[in-house]
Amino acid sequence: MVGLPRGGLAQGAPARVLTGASPGSIPDVIARRYAEQIAAQLGRPVVVENRAGAAGRVAVGALRQAPADGSTLLLAAGAVASIYPFLFRELGYEPDADLRPVSIAAEATLGLAVGPAVPGTVRDLIGLCDWGRANASAANFGSPGVGSLPHLLPAKLFAEAGVEATHVPYPGGPPAVADLLAGRIAVLALPEGLLREHHAAGRVRVLATSGPGRSAFLPEVPSAAEQGFPGLVMGEWFGFFLPGGASPALAESTAEAIREAEAKPALRAAFATMAMVPAAGTPAAMTARIAQERPAWQAFLAASGIRAD
Repeated sequence: MVGLPRGGLAQGAPARVLTGASPGSIPDVIARRYAEQIAAQLGRPVVVENRAGAAGRVAVGALRQAPADGSTLLLAAGAVASIYPFLFRELGYEPDADLRPVSIAAEATLGLAVGPAVPGTVRDLIGLCDWGRANASAANFGSPGVGSLPHLLPAKLFAEAGVEATHVPYPGGPPAVADLLAGRIAVLALPEGLLREHHAAGRVRVLATSGPGRSAFLPEVPSAAEQGFPGLVMGEWFGFFLPGGASPALAESTAEAIREAEAKPALRAAFATMAMVPAAGTPAAMTARIAQERPAWQAFLAASGIRAD
């Protein structure tokens, strides 16, 4: 291992990776796969702590209280830095001051699925919107948190189609999937790795994916753009952050360790089973991604009126 002993993660107590998601969720699995590889590099444990709550802001708060010595990382959706500043009136942190970007960890295409609450005759997005307009009381959709991409994707679809659908937030992806399977919610968008097994078994129907073209993981499913909704092209990404007080040099050496972890075949194989694409890079690249995305999300949230508080 090259990066960490030179000054990446601290060499004292076992390092921690915080995640604001529930166990078994996509962010939790990403955090654990990276933690396993980093632990092997360090020769000591790297503990993953689930700090679910407040749409991931509980975990951000825990990172703010952590020492800025590299002993604690946060694995979070990019939304905490690119979307949340325009979503919450009382955010509870300053993204640019309290979060130091380290490296993107992984990216995923979203799938938009329907469960048994939606008739089997609904096979595409146009049909779903027609059903939603005709069944307003049943038209609802779940997500793993207000302001997450799985919330904004169906919200944008239904806003464009003039469907008044009710949003039902959950503390993570797995409980939302359970309610989709049980027919307690009608629609759910999530990273496709959480949906494709149920889709293959016929328990849910993935009607669209959110990439610019068809997904390699669900090639039989047409993209939203292919179905006439180019505004729904979006991808979920997850990244590592250090506390804002961490030095640029610490961020660089930690990113180097993350890139080494990403190169391990075991990590890449695990991500492929989840329909995730590893995407480790540099602090500069992650910072640029955040800056690029903010204006579009600011405009969309202002126009849609979506607020979390």
